[in-house]
Amino acid sequence: MKIQGKLHQILDMQSGIAKNGNEWQKQPILIDTEAKFNNIIAVDLFGDTIEKIQNLQIGAFVEVKLNISSKEHNGRYYTNVSAWDVSLVENLDSQESEMPF
Repeated sequence: MKIQGKLHQILDMQSGIAKNGNEWQKQPILIDTEAKFNNIIAVDLFGDTIEKIQNLQIGAFVEVKLNISSKEHNGRYYTNVSAWDVSLVENLDSQESEMPF
């Protein structure tokens, strides 16, 4: 799946150690899809994907390719939105979002 929108905010980097002992880092960002309702989407970046936003400015129009997954824990469901690619959109007129908003 992919979405397009403005880079609204880059949140603080998070890190930790997984159960298997491996270290991880997560960079959450907020994308403003400019939809009428629920226009801000929080997306988590991991690994090499974090490097792709290093030179982007707040307000840049980007395309984010992502996976959405949900997991159940004790009767509650938790949803993750994880990006696997982020790129600057150069030509706004020829680009359209796949989001049905």
